[in-house]
Amino acid sequence: MKFSFASSILLASSILTNSVVSAFTLQQKHVISTNCMKHVDGPFSIGKHMPTSLFSTAVEAEQETSETTMPSINLFNSLSNQKEPFQPIQQNTVSMYTCGPTIYDHAHVGNFRAFLTYDVLKRALLYFGYDVHHICNLTDVDDKIIKRCTELNTSLQELTNKYEMFFKSDLEALNIIPAKEYPRATEHIDEMVSLIQELADKGYAYQSEEGSWYFNVEKKEGYGQQLVKLNVDAMKQNASGMAGKQRIDSSDVAATSEEDSEEDDLDADEYDADKVGARDFALWKAYKPKFDREDAIWDTAIGKGRPGWHLECSAMARKYLGDTIDIHCGGIDLKFPHHENEIAQSEAASGEKFCNCWLHNGFVNIGEKDEKMSKSKGNFLTLRTACPTSDDVRAYRYLVVSSQYRNPLSFTDAAMGAAKGALKRMDNVMKQLDDALEGFEDNGSNTSDMAAKVEKELTNFENALSDDLSMPRAAASLFGVVKVAETEFKRLKKEEKDAKKNGGEITPLDLNGLNLVRNAIQQMDKVFGVFYTVPKELNDDGTEKESEDDEGEEASIPEDVMKLVNERTAAKDSKDWDAADSLRKQITELGYAVKDVKGGDPIVTRI
Repeated sequence: MKFSFASSILLASSILTNSVVSAFTLQQKHVISTNCMKHVDGPFSIGKHMPTSLFSTAVEAEQETSETTMPSINLFNSLSNQKEPFQPIQQNTVSMYTCGPTIYDHAHVGNFRAFLTYDVLKRALLYFGYDVHHICNLTDVDDKIIKRCTELNTSLQELTNKYEMFFKSDLEALNIIPAKEYPRATEHIDEMVSLIQELADKGYAYQSEEGSWYFNVEKKEGYGQQLVKLNVDAMKQNASGMAGKQRIDSSDVAATSEEDSEEDDLDADEYDADKVGARDFALWKAYKPKFDREDAIWDTAIGKGRPGWHLECSAMARKYLGDTIDIHCGGIDLKFPHHENEIAQSEAASGEKFCNCWLHNGFVNIGEKDEKMSKSKGNFLTLRTACPTSDDVRAYRYLVVSSQYRNPLSFTDAAMGAAKGALKRMDNVMKQLDDALEGFEDNGSNTSDMAAKVEKELTNFENALSDDLSMPRAAASLFGVVKVAETEFKRLKKEEKDAKKNGGEITPLDLNGLNLVRNAIQQMDKVFGVFYTVPKELNDDGTEKESEDDEGEEASIPEDVMKLVNERTAAKDSKDWDAADSLRKQITELGYAVKDVKGGDPIVTRI
């Protein structure tokens, strides 16, 4: 049965309202912002809007025939290198694992493309009625972290807590729905040790003379042939000469390492240690007094040391999601070796397929050479550096979520300018809609001439989501609805101008139609997530930074303005719409705009 838009509205209204569990909560308080959308429902703009009468009959008919029918969604699976119909293991429930950051520094905007891609995928699944069990790991022990702790003379816990806080703050700034769990590697040492012991019992893991544990690649059939098709012979020749001093990229098996270091400064994965096979990768890295720290070492049944990077994902995915998961996401650069290694060690241990669908997003490129943004190249920008204002942050979100996730994305002034222009156009329309519909009560009419146009764009929007998250097409549908409203407002303006000049009648705004338009934009925003208030940047101690935004944000609103705002709120509560409209005009004359937030205080902004 075809999954209708009507069903998606009903399911999204209920599932999105109930399924989003915040891992970190913004304090609710009076907000001064130009993002004055009355459908903002808190830190994450997941609307709570029920279907309009236009679609209510179809909703009821769909409910009568099937309570559990789910849509057909096609996703590009890196495992098969083609689009496939997505089928979760458990009906209506999706298990989803995503690779998180190494929390030793600020994440950069290139990293956040991955997290925004995960967000779009999750929002689309929620939109279509799935319950999403999302796990995102935090790597809180590795060479970079240890080195940074030593440089700053700080503890591993202090450093990683600080950058976990900044990471989650940036997720909030980008309106990303948090995962249900953010497990840390250091909190799962027992699980990783058990996994190594299981691999050793099955002949896939061994311990070197120095005490490190390795995965025996030769024992695992199909290694390097799952997500990438590597030339194994070339890898063997390459590895025999370079061993651990070389990192092999999925697109270039002869790629050289990004930096060379002395052996004593490298972990067991980074130099030619006592391994059976030169391509074998580390599961557990033996304690090295010249490099390791006591707060980053564990004394376990398999020896004193610390876990390998690849192992933590297999152990945590297994603990929280089981031996086989529905979806695993990551950047395209993680296909090899990280994800191939995950597959090898997970499937060797369980004997089951590790993941059914792999999604990989493209790079963010920057500069005249359109190079991949990365810390190793020194060309990276943190979110708050690249996007110093609220408008910039929202624009970056829109730039990413409206792109095709598998393609490279250029981060340029022109691209950001276009994204900001698109947001300004949407903000203007939503302001006009809110003004026009103040006091409007839906009478259930579905006779508006706009209804067919809106329903067509919503259907196109759904089809785009179902086709491997084709967000450029989804954005076209969003602006198709925006244009419907713009056309109606232009019509009224023209008629008023003509009437003033030549006389004649003026046809009032089609409020029923405009209400459908606003509902449709809000519905689409459950996936786009661009109408929200951006929280302030944090200081090192977790307090909010005091900074002026480009929007003229101030610490307080004048008392006379707030008095009028409160009077207007009282008038609205008593349904005295004429008084509310008069008070709004007085507020505007004083240089401020006021917008209503469902279930919260009005948002007041300087014009």
